[in-house]
Amino acid sequence: MIGLMMMNRVEIIEDYLDELFKEPKCELNYNNDYELLIAIVLSAQTTDKRVNSVTSILFDNYDSLDKLMNTDIKDIENILRPLGSFRKKALYVKEIASTLVVDYDGKVPIKRKELEAMPGVGRKTVNVFLGEFYNVPLIAVDTHVERVSKRLGLAKDNDDVRGVEEKLKRKFKREDWAKRHLQLVLFGRYHCKAISPNCDNCKLNNICKYKKGS
Repeated sequence: MIGLMMMNRVEIIEDYLDELFKEPKCELNYNNDYELLIAIVLSAQTTDKRVNSVTSILFDNYDSLDKLMNTDIKDIENILRPLGSFRKKALYVKEIASTLVVDYDGKVPIKRKELEAMPGVGRKTVNVFLGEFYNVPLIAVDTHVERVSKRLGLAKDNDDVRGVEEKLKRKFKREDWAKRHLQLVLFGRYHCKAISPNCDNCKLNNICKYKKGS
């Protein structure tokens, strides 16, 4: 009975996500593999819109990995200043560019171990990158995905991000993982927001723990 109830819950959530975001798209702007990787790294603790505003300048001024790795760190810091932790992120940009040029002939590797060895690149970043650029079936758990998953009962409140990821992978079909990740991100970004979520107009408010507790 519990399994059937969860199946029905997942189907209801999937149907609504498909209704809202039939063909979800990553909102980070990029032209190639390294621009996407760097943009994802820069997106930590900030919005995609703000990242796009600085990467449009960064990648226009430094349109190759060689230029990025050889430019003065202060120049990158000045461009990234609107972002949080801009000094640390500027260092990540230079080090990632250098690693890609020196170790991988300018091509972003696709092996998780090699990706996660680069500065500023963790599991979430790898999942987003591989899912977006290569359509690898993965689920990345950021703050939006974690919040929505817990509110909708897809994960428990005390689950860590890895626990949330594993539960989502069990609940959704493998071929849908990349799509569901994007849908949950967009749902959390524009509907099920951390502050003042749009509960009254949400078709999931009857199964939402946040709504029931309000």
